[in-house]
Amino acid sequence: MGKVYLIANQKGGIGKTTTATLMAQILNSKGHKTLLIDADMQRNATDTYRAEYEGVATMYDVLFEGKPIKDAIQHTKIGDIVASDPLLREAEMKLGTDMSLVGVLSKQLKTLDEYEYVIIDTAPSLGNLLFACIRAADSIIIPTTTDRYALQGLSDLAQTIQKVEDTFGKATPIDGILIIKYSGRANLAKDMVSVLDDFAKSLNTKLYKTKVREAFKLRESQTVRESLLEYAPFSTPALDYKDWVSQEILMED
Repeated sequence: MGKVYLIANQKGGIGKTTTATLMAQILNSKGHKTLLIDADMQRNATDTYRAEYEGVATMYDVLFEGKPIKDAIQHTKIGDIVASDPLLREAEMKLGTDMSLVGVLSKQLKTLDEYEYVIIDTAPSLGNLLFACIRAADSIIIPTTTDRYALQGLSDLAQTIQKVEDTFGKATPIDGILIIKYSGRANLAKDMVSVLDDFAKSLNTKLYKTKVREAFKLRESQTVRESLLEYAPFSTPALDYKDWVSQEILMED
């Protein structure tokens, strides 16, 4: 099995799915076979990939129905994905009553040997499904904006990551914090970069050097359900994500 990255932040609308889908697509475009797993019941990554979730095996079936993960992989135009499912809304209750299920995803991923990278997109919540995803991951990437509420979400997530380590005895390191939707013209944004850098150090991780700039093309691509890399490959966020993957993810590995 290749390296498993978890994209997480409890704050909604932060750009987790954008980060997960673009990271997976960029890695694929560079010849690194990558699987995206949509563990968010909102199914935005599934929608971006134009994947099916009715009448096919999904993330729900992998977690709760004993379906081998290989049977749930869909090969789409954009890339390979394990689709989400509206039934994942039941995951918190089911995982809460049988904590042995928390380790299912980790065991399932060990059966994959054809992928160099696995990227997991998660829901904006701090429940048992996130527990299962953290336990399955090798490393965590936290996308964040530079608004004044960003730190609270990061602090809560850090506590959840520590709780997983305390519960299961497995430390899952934070690879880094990625600033997205960045506008260097805003004084608050500039001030928050320094604050986030200090916070990253307190978590024994780093603030990535790349800052993903905001652009209207990203919203347009989401509206028409197209990948930003296809819709606007030379837009500033597309270029920034490419630089980040090339210079700060692949160079590390």
